[in-house]
Amino acid sequence: MAPRKSDKQGGRGGERALTVRLRTAKGRRISSTRWLERQLNDPYVAAAKRDGYRSRAAYKLSEIADKYGLLHAGDAVVDLGAAPGGWSQVAAERVKSADGRGVVVAIDVSAMEAIAGVTILHADFMADDAPSRIVGALGGKMADAVLSDMAAPATGHRHTDHLRIMALCEAALAFAHDILAPGGCFLCKALQGGTERQLLDAMKRNFAVVRHVKPKASRADSAELYVLATGFRGSR
Repeated sequence: MAPRKSDKQGGRGGERALTVRLRTAKGRRISSTRWLERQLNDPYVAAAKRDGYRSRAAYKLSEIADKYGLLHAGDAVVDLGAAPGGWSQVAAERVKSADGRGVVVAIDVSAMEAIAGVTILHADFMADDAPSRIVGALGGKMADAVLSDMAAPATGHRHTDHLRIMALCEAALAFAHDILAPGGCFLCKALQGGTERQLLDAMKRNFAVVRHVKPKASRADSAELYVLATGFRGSR
């Protein structure tokens, strides 16, 4: 899924997209001004507001699901670190959980507003009782998909940020091993710069196919990418 074309302003020689530029306000850093400009001019941010999604990240999951055939009606899905809920919204739409066909369980340490068709657990997915709580929320089923769009707060130091997000990815993978049904999939945010060999080896032992993906909805200047593992064989 991609956002529709933004409104255009006519002009001599054809149409051009409107661009918002901000002056640096008193007390606001230049970096903050640039971030605001990027948000105001981002077609995916505008599309999320128009389409009722809680974040632009919804289009990343939609694109990946379309391309690789993920999230079917009737599936059971677990969304780790789900706040603010954009991925849970997409998952609920695709598995038809509001109609009672699929199931979506979102878990996050931060509070989230209710989403139709989504069971929200306000908890840490790494807590000892998290797997049993999620299985209970799934109605005793194992998950067909475990999703994670989590990211540790950025430090600005590339190596440190890479290590932090890979630690989250490893924790999410360990959790997926406990909750996934055979044939299930695991999708997790990572960063460019090399996925740790140990993590990739673990994925390849337990999944039929492992690949890196970068949806168009990810900003071109971002080091963000995703690890997608499909065809879960079970832990070994």
